[in-house]
Amino acid sequence: MKTLFDFNFKNKKALIRVDFNVPLDENFNVTDVNRIEGAKPTIDKILADGGSVILMSHLGRPKGVEEKYSLKHIVTKTEEVLGVPVKFATDCIGSIAEKAAADLKPGEVLLLENLRFYKEEEAGDVEFSKKLASLGDIYVNDAFGTAHRAHASTTIIAQFFPNDKCFGTLLAKEIESLNKVLKDSERPVTAILGGSKVSSKITVIENILDKVDHMIIGGGMTFTFVKALGGNVGDSICEEDKMQLALDILHLAKEKNVHIHIPVDVVAADAFSNDAKTQIVDVREIPNGWQGLDAGPKSLENFKEVIMNSKTILWNGPIGVFEMETFAKGTITLGNYIAEATANGAFSLVGGGDSVAAVKQFGLEPKMSYVSTGGGAMLEMLEGRTLPGIAAILD
Repeated sequence: MKTLFDFNFKNKKALIRVDFNVPLDENFNVTDVNRIEGAKPTIDKILADGGSVILMSHLGRPKGVEEKYSLKHIVTKTEEVLGVPVKFATDCIGSIAEKAAADLKPGEVLLLENLRFYKEEEAGDVEFSKKLASLGDIYVNDAFGTAHRAHASTTIIAQFFPNDKCFGTLLAKEIESLNKVLKDSERPVTAILGGSKVSSKITVIENILDKVDHMIIGGGMTFTFVKALGGNVGDSICEEDKMQLALDILHLAKEKNVHIHIPVDVVAADAFSNDAKTQIVDVREIPNGWQGLDAGPKSLENFKEVIMNSKTILWNGPIGVFEMETFAKGTITLGNYIAEATANGAFSLVGGGDSVAAVKQFGLEPKMSYVSTGGGAMLEMLEGRTLPGIAAILD
């Protein structure tokens, strides 16, 4: 696996695909700099070598050129994070981009305009990729969040740099962390899968059953399993058409000697509201008109024992409706258990939009071994797929 550290960038122009698809407020101020900070180590190394940096990214989902999606809005914040001036090219290909790249001196940083202002980016157009490639000497992919898409700047472009392409530090760390769970894990390995639907996690479950010793299933998925096993789930979310699938998963897990842990009690509510009436009930006996919205205290005690005895922990998806304070306790408590296990030497990887949002919201991020930056990309890797953006560098 070629990384940044296999190259000396002195007097070279590094063309870096970053993921600067950051949130902006109504005044176009960046409200979360995590993604820019994530790319900083890669940029710092290239500048320290005496190279220059050309950054390319998308922002939002523009239909053609839309001023509100211009990357010019993030220049000031990028300068703040990187601690160096950032030049901006009002186009990403053509004479404007070519001149800006040609004029770039060692130690300088250039940000290109939004790649998705051209439909050729998402189409994976070869000619468009070639124009982008002409701007730099070495191609660096540091955008894990888009590595599962075969777009021009994430995948197709790599063919124009047969020997001069590599992973940036962020993308390399993502691959390394996932491999630590999927390939080189220290046992026992526990996967915690939450979220609302079995259907969205089925491929992940099937792929990782061979790699884990324990699987904790939480969130809305719980109730499809419970109902399949003959329990009454009241008005809880349930995929009736996936009940046989849930039973098949339990059967397969048993065959593979994987212990599946499902909540035994839940915090049930009489409405999907932070102000609803609540009661703690057996997960198999949720009254009609009530719905399970968080894991109960007995479930959390059971999960604690599993987590504390684990050496490798993967967490993908919350185990309750943590966005509402009344139903956040399960997810926070689970996060604290994982943090404690990590402090005791376990390796913990958190990934998937909602669980990442939860660890950030509750201040748990620094206590995890690694928090992934790419929801969709991470899910696809957990499903056992080879991501085109990664394959293009390894090729």
